[in-house]
Amino acid sequence: MRRRCVFFLLSLLTLTACRPQPVGVPVTILDGETTYHLVSSSHVPAEWLQQAGLALDETDRLLYQDQVIAPGESLPPAEAYTLEIRRAVPVTILTPEGQRVLQTSARTVGEALAEAGLAIRPGDRILPPPETPLTAAMTITWQAGRDLIVLVDGREVPIRSAAPTVGQALAEAGLPLTALDYSIPAEDEPLPADGRIRIVRVRETVTLTQKPVPYQSRFEASAELDLDQTALLQAGEEGLAMGRTRVRLEDNVEVARQVEEETLVRPPQDRVVGYGTKITIRTAVVDGVTIEYWRVLYMYATSYSPCGGGTQTVCYYYTSSGKPVQKGVVAMRRAWYYAFRGQPLYIPGYGRATVEDVGAGFPDGRYWIDLGWSEEEYQPMTGWVTVYFLTPVPADPVYLLP
Repeated sequence: MRRRCVFFLLSLLTLTACRPQPVGVPVTILDGETTYHLVSSSHVPAEWLQQAGLALDETDRLLYQDQVIAPGESLPPAEAYTLEIRRAVPVTILTPEGQRVLQTSARTVGEALAEAGLAIRPGDRILPPPETPLTAAMTITWQAGRDLIVLVDGREVPIRSAAPTVGQALAEAGLPLTALDYSIPAEDEPLPADGRIRIVRVRETVTLTQKPVPYQSRFEASAELDLDQTALLQAGEEGLAMGRTRVRLEDNVEVARQVEEETLVRPPQDRVVGYGTKITIRTAVVDGVTIEYWRVLYMYATSYSPCGGGTQTVCYYYTSSGKPVQKGVVAMRRAWYYAFRGQPLYIPGYGRATVEDVGAGFPDGRYWIDLGWSEEEYQPMTGWVTVYFLTPVPADPVYLLP
């Protein structure tokens, strides 16, 4: 009998030990800045909230693993649970139609707008941006974008924008105006009523042209050169000027061309010819006459008389200096007359003379002298002769022949 009782007690203890015992699961509830920790054998979030003494308003949200869940639905088994309560906060939404206040537990601006029944589309203007976390008393501005057509580079590009100006709409669409480009309407104007914007591509080309700049020739006195001798002291060198032609093209069509002022890149170098100023007095015997001279020139000689040897209908009996036309007076071109007036000369075959008259000379500019005769003594003469300029040397001699 005693043995039966012991067996019964042992069997009872074994059954008790093998029966499943209720085990609690750790649960963490985040409610704003407050955290609640509890242990529960339930898998229903509503029971955990009740155990923690928490209640949800109609607009609050309960999240598990970043997903909104229904408090009364059982969650799948897990070693631990972490829930987050998002309490609804008031936000103000400004739209073109007016202002409205929304009580929402949305996480972002975009979610709040969706909750308010405002569908977000590309090109809508939303401030702050849709991904901005929502905070209490936030003001959200929303404006629906407009469908627009941008004519650019020969094609039509559809865009959508709520920007206040054309320039901002183009920038948002990835079609910013660059360099010299402009738009119609202008970039600072509001979006056009017809929804059409044209971008005009502008570019400028600059063509550079080189132009030679001619050099000048000038004479420079040289005391090392004999009178009436010349020598090249410096060779002339052309300069270089750069011209610029600016062409403006709009959508590859030339609309303007401007030739800009030339820029002197390299100045020309003058050609410098030295002329002699060294006077040497010499003597010579010409026609049996000893003369002293300081200049000698080879000149083409002609002769004249008051009436041209009877060939003229009008006679001129006096020279430009007022002396009678006769042997011993000669004429030269006007510039030479002013340079050598009164200068004593000796011409072989003619004799002594002084410069007293003006003649026309020859078109080719040759050195020329016209030998004077009286009408009774007139002798026609032509040909090249040697003309000696007799001493004394003038106080201000002409070094460079005119």
